[in-house]
Amino acid sequence: MKVNSKISKILMIAMISFVSSIFAQNPIVQNVGLNDPHIHIFNDTAYVYASHDTSIENDKFIMEDWWVWSSPDLVNWTKRSVLSPKDTYIGKAFSRCWATDAAYRNGKYYFYFSEGNEQTGVVVGDTPVGPWKDVLGRPLLTSDLTPTHEYDMAVFEDNGEHYIIFGVWDYYIAKLNDDMISLAETPKKIEINNPRGPYNPDGNNKKMPTDDKPFLHKYNGKYYLSWGCFYAMSDNLYGPYDYKDSVIKETSFAEGFEAPTWPNGFLQGRHGSFFEWHNQWYYVYCDISQTGNRYFRDSFISYVHYRDSGEMATIRVDGIGVGNYDGDMSIEAEDYFKAEDIKKVENTLGGFSIQPMADQSYVVYPNVKGLDDKTILELEVLASEASTIELRDTNATGRLLATLEIPKNDIYTFQKRQFEIKNLSDDITICLVFRGEASVMLNRFQFKN
Repeated sequence: MKVNSKISKILMIAMISFVSSIFAQNPIVQNVGLNDPHIHIFNDTAYVYASHDTSIENDKFIMEDWWVWSSPDLVNWTKRSVLSPKDTYIGKAFSRCWATDAAYRNGKYYFYFSEGNEQTGVVVGDTPVGPWKDVLGRPLLTSDLTPTHEYDMAVFEDNGEHYIIFGVWDYYIAKLNDDMISLAETPKKIEINNPRGPYNPDGNNKKMPTDDKPFLHKYNGKYYLSWGCFYAMSDNLYGPYDYKDSVIKETSFAEGFEAPTWPNGFLQGRHGSFFEWHNQWYYVYCDISQTGNRYFRDSFISYVHYRDSGEMATIRVDGIGVGNYDGDMSIEAEDYFKAEDIKKVENTLGGFSIQPMADQSYVVYPNVKGLDDKTILELEVLASEASTIELRDTNATGRLLATLEIPKNDIYTFQKRQFEIKNLSDDITICLVFRGEASVMLNRFQFKN
C-alpha cells in the first residue's frame, strides 16, 4: 500500500505538470518542494531565497537545506545555490531549515536563515548566490532575545537603513548595524490594532492573533506589515499598524486551485513576500493545491494591485501565474510585466485599467502563446480623445506589427474596438506603445480568430 501510495502521488504530480505545462507558470518550480519564498531583485534579476521540503512522501516538515534560485523573467527558474546547515554555526545535518530572507549592502549579500522555530543565523557572500560564509559563527538572533520566537525573519530596507522583523503571534523589529550581522538597538514589539489571522477569523483569539512569517514592504509612503496573506498598514515603520484585510479570498481561486489546502483553510500557510519589479507589484507565496501535501509545498506568484485607499485588491490564484499569457484568453491590461510612464487606475467596473502618462509610454507582455492563428485584436478602451496605440514586437522600438487608431468614445464607458492583425508568431512578446497625450484608458485586450 505504501508503494502504491507513493506511485499515485508521483503520477498525480506528473499529470498536473503535463496538463499545466502549456501555459502555466504556477507553481514557479514544480515538484521540488520550493517554499517560504522571498524574492529580491538584484542586478535586474529575480532571486528567490527559499526553504526546501525534501519529499512528496513527507508526513511532517523535513527541510534539510536552504535554496537560492534565479530568473530573468519570473517564468524560467534555475537553481543557483544550496546552503547546508553543516556550513553554518549549526555544524551538522539538520532537518528544520525554516524560512529565509536576503539583503544587499556595501557590495555584500546577506542570507538570513531560521534554525527551526528558535533562532536566526546569517551568512555572507560576494554575489546573490554565494558562496556563503558564516562570519559570526553563532546566531544573530538568539532564542532568549524576546518573549516570542526568533525565527521566520524578514529584512526590510528603508531610506538606506536595514531592519529585521521576526516572531510568531507577536512581532519584533530592530535596526541592523551597517555590518548587517549585528543589531543597532533592542528589538521593539510591533503593535497591531484589531489583528486577524488563519486561527483568529473573528478577532477573539488573543493567544494566536496573527501567524508566523512576518514581512514588511512599502508602497506610496505607507508601510505594510504582512503575515502570510493577511496585512496591516501604518504611516510609521515601527507602528502601530491597523489591520486591513487578506489578499486571498474565496473568489481568488481558478478551478483546480481552491483545494486541497491546510487544516485551518485556504488562508493558512501562505508564507511569502511582496516585491516590485519594472513598475509591477507581486506576491509570492506557498500553496499545496497541486501537491495535496502540506509538508511538500509549492510557490506561486500573483499580481498585486493597490486601490486608491492604499489597500491591496484581492489577488488571483491560478496556474498561469505572471509574465506568461494565454493568447486564447482575455488579458487584463494591468497585469503587465514591464511598464514605463504608465499608471494603474481603479475603475468603476471594480477592477483596474492602465493609463499612459506621456507620449511613447509603453507596457510589455512577454510569452504570449497561441497567436499564430489570430487575426483580430480587440481592445476594451475609454478614449476622451482620438488616440493611437502601436502594437510592437518585443519592446517599444521593436518591429511594428500594427497601428491601432482609437476613436473618441461616444459614451463615457469602456467600449470594445477591433483591429485586424496578421503575421503573429505562436509565442511572442507584445509591447503596446501609447502615442500622443494621455487621453485613453485600456482595461483589457484579447486576440481572436
